Parts: sequence; structure tokens; C-alpha cells
Amino acid sequence: MLKSKEIANALYKIDAIQIRPDRSFVWTSGIHSPIYCDNRLTMSYPKVRKQIVRQFAEMIEQLEEKPDVIAGCATAGIPPHAAWLADYLDLPMVYVRATPKGHGKQNQIEGKVEKGDKVIVIEDLISTGGSSIESAIVLQDAGAEVLQVLAIFTYGLAKADKKFKEVNVTFSTITNFDILADALVENNEITEAEKTDLLQWRDELGNS
Repeated sequence: MLKSKEIANALYKIDAIQIRPDRSFVWTSGIHSPIYCDNRLTMSYPKVRKQIVRQFAEMIEQLEEKPDVIAGCATAGIPPHAAWLADYLDLPMVYVRATPKGHGKQNQIEGKVEKGDKVIVIEDLISTGGSSIESAIVLQDAGAEVLQVLAIFTYGLAKADKKFKEVNVTFSTITNFDILADALVENNEITEAEKTDLLQWRDELGNS
């Protein structure tokens, strides 16, 4: 059974996810946001990162088809979670660069993936889905079969769902914005009114 709320609480506790209802975070896109997510912080917390790996492994166990290879997205999905998961499952690992390397063999996929290999793509965060989808397409172009993209957290933006459907790639996450918001209310970190405002912000952003 996935421990979605437990992971959401853990991410919040270590400041991998921070909430400011006044929307004082400013993303690189210029959007004023009430949430900031940096799951790379989990690298410094062995207990949390092991929980995440076990949750990914459980998600894979529930799939009808099992992967031959674990792939990480550059950069946040790489060394940490894809590598730890591949080691946990004793599977080969590759990672996908955002762009081909500018020298040598000009690889975009680092590591070995064969035509017909079944691959799970690991990402730390899904916002609009862009980097995850690009990695999946690169792997498909190399002849791999992408079973699914798995991520730690998603904002739950409608535009991400739409993009994944457009390229016929499915994704699942350990936890998400809605579960986090419920947990924060339960823990008296935010009020019900603040939760409503957070979800309204997300829905407006996701449909813009």
C-alpha cells in the first residue's frame, strides 16, 4: 500500500516542499507561487530517500509488465532516485540528458539500453511534464518501450495530464498536491481556507 500521505509529510518536514500561502515564491517563469518543491534535498535524508525507493519499488511491483531498465531524467531524477531504485531492484540503469552531449559520441542516453527493452522513467517532480515526456520520447526513439513515468510529487496541473495523453505516455506519482494540502490541514499547518486558495491557484495555473 502506497504511503502517499506519509511521504508528503516527510517532504514537508525536511523542507523539500515549502508552502507560503501568500504566494511569495517566484518561479523562473515569473509565476508567483505558494509552493516550492526541491526533492533533491532528499539526498541528505537517508530515511526519507529509502522510503521513496521502497514506494517506487511497490509501484513497479503492481505493474503487469516489469521493467528491464530504470531510466533517470537529468538532472534531479538521476543520481538519486533512479540509481538507488536500480540498485534496490538489481536492474540496469541509464539516464537521459536534456540535450545530446556536445563532444565524444554525442550521447543523449548515458548507459546501455537495447531495442525492445522495457523502461521505467524516474522523475523527481512533475509540473508541466515537459522534461519527463522528452526523456520518454528519446528512449522510444532509441527503440525502448516506456512502460510508465514514475515521480515523487506532482502539482496536479491539468496541462501536464493533457501533454502525457497527447504522447500516449502514462505517469504515476507517490504523492501529490492534493494529498499534501489535506495533510497540512490535518497537522494544523494551514487552514481550510488556505487549502482552498492553494487548490484554486493550482487549478487556475493548470488550465492557463
